[in-house]
Amino acid sequence: MSTAPGASQGLSNQDIESIRDGLVAGRRPKVVFTEAAGQIVGQLGQVVQLTDPEVGDDFLVVRFGRDELPFSPADLAIAPKTPPRKPAKPAPEFKLSDPPIPTAREEKEPMSTPTVDDDNASPAEPDASADAAPARGPAARKAAKQAKPKPQPGLTVTLSYADSEWTVAAQQGAKVLAKPYVIKATEALMMVGMLDVAGVQEAVEQIVSAERAEARNQAERLRAELAEIEAKLAELGEAGEAT
Repeated sequence: MSTAPGASQGLSNQDIESIRDGLVAGRRPKVVFTEAAGQIVGQLGQVVQLTDPEVGDDFLVVRFGRDELPFSPADLAIAPKTPPRKPAKPAPEFKLSDPPIPTAREEKEPMSTPTVDDDNASPAEPDASADAAPARGPAARKAAKQAKPKPQPGLTVTLSYADSEWTVAAQQGAKVLAKPYVIKATEALMMVGMLDVAGVQEAVEQIVSAERAEARNQAERLRAELAEIEAKLAELGEAGEAT
């Protein structure tokens, strides 16, 4: 799909102010989606609302088709203006001149039309084009009904493990729905348990088991250190009483 000129740049601050003025005046400024918007690049939409930009980057509410969704300035660009239509040129006038009348006409015998015997005449073949013409309408309507809708951008949910932390992130096409955020190990086990994929579930269980063993060893070390400190504290207490 070819994109309109400037559709890959996004909206500038001046463009946003122009859109805001248009909304105040009761208009719905037209915009075109840039490559940052993903699979809907090149499509046209109308800005219907501006929300608070301090709340998030997606503060421009755009209507395209039957949907109204928020987008960031990088996802949009000002739609190019269509050139005005040129008025159609008037058709040239044709004048018919009277042909010259011949001075003398030769009388010719009328040509005889050959006769055809009804018994030997072959039946007229039906006009194939007459039968084929009505079939074009239903076929065209059927093809229009079978047109598939445009596919929605894909959704990707990522479960990651690094530096002893589990994180989850989500992205739809080029749009980030959820940045990586930390979850518990039990939540990670629940997620892979719903997938019913043996290899993935095994890998997560191995990591959780290793974490559990490490935590158990650390707890044992802390208990041993605590016992040493309590013994030393008791020893110091007895020494103080003896004096």
